[in-house]
Amino acid sequence: MLIVGAGECGARAALALREHGYDGPVTLVGEEPHLPYERPPLSKDAMVAESDPLPKLVADRDHFASRHIECVTGAKAISIDRAARRVTLADGRNLPYEKLLVATGAVPRRLAMPGADSARCAYLRTHDDALRIRGALRAGSHVAILGGGFIGLEIAASARKRGASVTVIEALPRILTRGVPEAIAQVVDARHRREGVTLACGKAVLALHEAASGIEIALADGRNVVADLLVIGIGAVPVTDLGQTAGLAIENGIAVDAQLRTSDPDIYAAGDCCSFPLAIYGGRRVRLESWRNALDQGQLAARNMLGAGESAAAVPWFWSDQYDLTLQIAGLPDEGAQSVRRDLSEDAFILFHLTGDGRLVAASGIARGNAVAKDIRLAEMLIAKGAKPDPAALAQPDVKLKSLLAA
Repeated sequence: MLIVGAGECGARAALALREHGYDGPVTLVGEEPHLPYERPPLSKDAMVAESDPLPKLVADRDHFASRHIECVTGAKAISIDRAARRVTLADGRNLPYEKLLVATGAVPRRLAMPGADSARCAYLRTHDDALRIRGALRAGSHVAILGGGFIGLEIAASARKRGASVTVIEALPRILTRGVPEAIAQVVDARHRREGVTLACGKAVLALHEAASGIEIALADGRNVVADLLVIGIGAVPVTDLGQTAGLAIENGIAVDAQLRTSDPDIYAAGDCCSFPLAIYGGRRVRLESWRNALDQGQLAARNMLGAGESAAAVPWFWSDQYDLTLQIAGLPDEGAQSVRRDLSEDAFILFHLTGDGRLVAASGIARGNAVAKDIRLAEMLIAKGAKPDPAALAQPDVKLKSLLAA
């Protein structure tokens, strides 16, 4: 078994192959020099650590070795020979496979503008990227962030914790437009402003210019923002070149079926690089960029490579930590036609998203710490069951979601 992509997804797949009894060769190939590590800490813990942190490994080398998993690091896969069932690496090596899993993830969307290749511009994907950005987060520095999504806002919160001044530039009218309800985005917006972050929403960038004073960012409203570093977080694109050159079907990522098989039955794809149909949303094809999905699909792909024949059924789940706020979303809020609000306390609430016929399709919550975690987990279970809970009961905090689940 060969796995290309040594992130969370690929590593979990390799370990799951052994957990489910496969005793043949397992090889895990990754471009980075590091062993597989978790990416969520990169915008948070890695930024605020007292000293340069090490990657948070999924497992150490001894753990992989004890399970007879060969980890090939610092190696880029450049082509798949489907007829010969082998993958060629950039250094000329050819690796055979019986079944192949492509788990190459996604990379930051590049800003197509003169000046975006400046040494004062940065993107966050890898541990080394995090260390570079972290070096600019200090008292007296000014960091600009282009993009008001999860990554940009998490870096903004980390930068403020380290004493840097921060300006977030978002072209759309508000932050967190992708999949986060406006009521929750407003809470996050207010918190960042209280922490001293300048949020410039509805502001397009016209030009970038590197000067002795820093990176100059010209906005469409005539304002110029000068920063020591510009972090660009304008979305991510799936890494599909390996699948595309091999002739695999591509549709917002490498297209797979519900069992994560590509258009070649001996090749699977999982994690951020693939799009797949979700039965709980009528077979809607989605591509999810989340830690939970990477973990779940890595394990599912491993089981199906061994013949399990299971379909993807996990409810999408996302979270973000900013300051002491935790935002959690289960399901896809845009599937809902109406929402019901449950206030848990003065600063904690959940929005339940329902279809026109009353089926629960998503739940979005925000609070300090983990105050919404239990209810979001119960909502996730209701979504998976296709439940149609009473909206009045959803709105009442004294009605336990566990009772609705039992009903």
